[in-house]
Amino acid sequence: MFGDISNMMGKLKEAQGKVEETKKRLDTVLIDESAASGNLKITVTANREIKAISVDKSLLQDKEELEDYLILTLNKALKRAGEINEQELAIAAKSGMPNIPGMDMFK
Repeated sequence: MFGDISNMMGKLKEAQGKVEETKKRLDTVLIDESAASGNLKITVTANREIKAISVDKSLLQDKEELEDYLILTLNKALKRAGEINEQELAIAAKSGMPNIPGMDMFK
């Protein structure tokens, strides 16, 4: 019995390590998103960190338009980053989880 618990604890520690490795790797996964007009481009990491914003000069003439494009484009980029982040972390966590009857949390 104690061997099983020890084995499970080792697997949990391994899963935690895989999750941490995945978090580091997601810092290098870049997601590019553009406004529909192409006047604004945003790059974020899969860990939802903004890396770059490129604004076309034509948007600098209209503050409200720029703000609208920023909100829409940032939201799209952060949504995609969040989806990738959650998916990758779930895979990393599941791959190292011990098989505990009744604890199938990651279907």
